[in-house]
Formats: sequence, C-alpha cells, structure tokens
Amino acid sequence: MSAGATAHAGTRRRVLPRVPIVERAAVTVAVAMVLLAVVGPLIAPHDPYAVDLSKALLSPSGDHWFGTDASGRDVLSRVLSGARVTLPATMIVIVAAALIGTVVGTVAALGGKVVDEVLMRITDIGLSLPSIILALGLAAALGSGLQSAVIALSLTWWPGYARLVRTLVRDVKDAEYVDAARMLGVSRTRLVFRHILPNALNTLYVQTTLDVAAVMLVISGLSFVGVGAQVPSAEWGAMIAAAANNLTNGWWAVAFPGLAIMLTAISFNLLGDWLRVRNDPTIREGAGR
Repeated sequence: MSAGATAHAGTRRRVLPRVPIVERAAVTVAVAMVLLAVVGPLIAPHDPYAVDLSKALLSPSGDHWFGTDASGRDVLSRVLSGARVTLPATMIVIVAAALIGTVVGTVAALGGKVVDEVLMRITDIGLSLPSIILALGLAAALGSGLQSAVIALSLTWWPGYARLVRTLVRDVKDAEYVDAARMLGVSRTRLVFRHILPNALNTLYVQTTLDVAAVMLVISGLSFVGVGAQVPSAEWGAMIAAAANNLTNGWWAVAFPGLAIMLTAISFNLLGDWLRVRNDPTIREGAGR
C-alpha cells in the first residue's frame, strides 16, 4: 500500500460526524438544566414558597422577570427551584427502571429457554399496556405525591429496558471474545459482569438519555392531573396545574414552567440522538462520507 493510500485510510478511520449546531445547543441546554438542578435554589432571586397575595398575578417585570402566580410567588424562583424537583425525580425513575430491566433482560438472555419464556411473557404484558395508564393507577393507589409517582413509574417503565437488554446480551454472548474468555475458564459471574454486560449496554445508555424527555413529561403529567407532586411544590407540572385556572390573566405562570419542560425534553432528546450517532458505526460512516 502506498504512503498516500495509507494516509487516506488513516484519515477515513479518524472521520467522525461533525456535531451540528442544533446538537451543540441541545448539549448546552441539557447541561444547563442539570446545573440548575444543583444550584437553582441558590440563585433564585426570591423565596419560591413565599406567599404574598398583594403581588398576585403580577406580569413579568424588572422585579419579577417571569411574573408571579396567583399566590404572589415569584415564578422565576419557582422554575429555578423546580429543576431540583423535576430532574432528580426523572433520573431516579430512569435509573431504577434501567436496573430492573437490566436484571430481567440479562437473566432472560442467559437463564435458559424456560426462564426466557416466562420473563419475556411478563415483559410483553407490561409493554402491551400504556406506561402512563399503569403509572396513573399505581400512583393513585399509593396516594398522591411525587414519591408515589416516582415509584409507580419505576415499576412500569422497566419492560422496554428488559426487552432491549435481552436482545443486546443475546447478541454479545456469542461473540468470539466471549467464547475465548469462556474457553480460558473465566467464571460465569466474571464473564457476565466483565465481558458481556459492559459491551452490551452502550446502546442502553443512549436509550436512557432518550427516555429523559418521556419520563419527565409523564411525571409532569401525573402532577398535572393531581396524583404526582402536590401544590405548593415547585415541580413544573404541579406549577402548571396550579396556574391553569388563571391562564387568561396570568399566562406567564403556565408558559414559563411549560417552556422549561419543553426545552429540557427537546435538549435531552437531541442529546440522545447525537449519542446514538456517535455509538453507531454505520451511521457514523454515512455521516463521514
């Protein structure tokens, strides 16, 4: 092979898709929202729970950039503080559901035909029913509150992860490097945790990022219908529910929490798409040509 051809091949190996400005903006917004969950209450200009009826439904101004709600609470402060409520609840649901799904999917893929059939039929039942309907019923049974909504969603969101992990593990377990490790006498536990799972879960990481938007919307929806976070919680969905009756003369109390939900959902969705491109060599090659 000539030097020019070698250089050309090296160049092709290094080609990665350029990050479009939309994805860059999405990453920036996603990181900003995560930071708000950490420092939001610290930088809030007012007490997010301080009631002052003399300032009820003030329109956006220099003193209250996002206006005030029907109880005179500063909407900007509540949106900033709400990031610490909504985002952690979303992450807890995703982590818990992913852990349950990973365990079920891995056991199904490696446990033999009978175990696989039983677990996958249970998973299929879960997938056949809308998660939000199941979560709504469970949250209502557990009692209204954000904790109930988180538990309910964690118990209803795992089937998708279980199906995905089962497929990934079944693909990886027959790979040549896994067979080589097995012939070298590697224990079954070490084989699963050191060779199969780490190489099977890259796709799962992308899926969890994509699910941030969906889970957050469901949590906000449960709060909106009254089985999630309750007033006066600064959770974004609960804020929208509390302000819905004053939409005509206090639109800002609905618009700004809704905008926070929309921006966060879109940014994490685009971030998940970008990670999918980065982790899929076929898409990467197509983008590089």
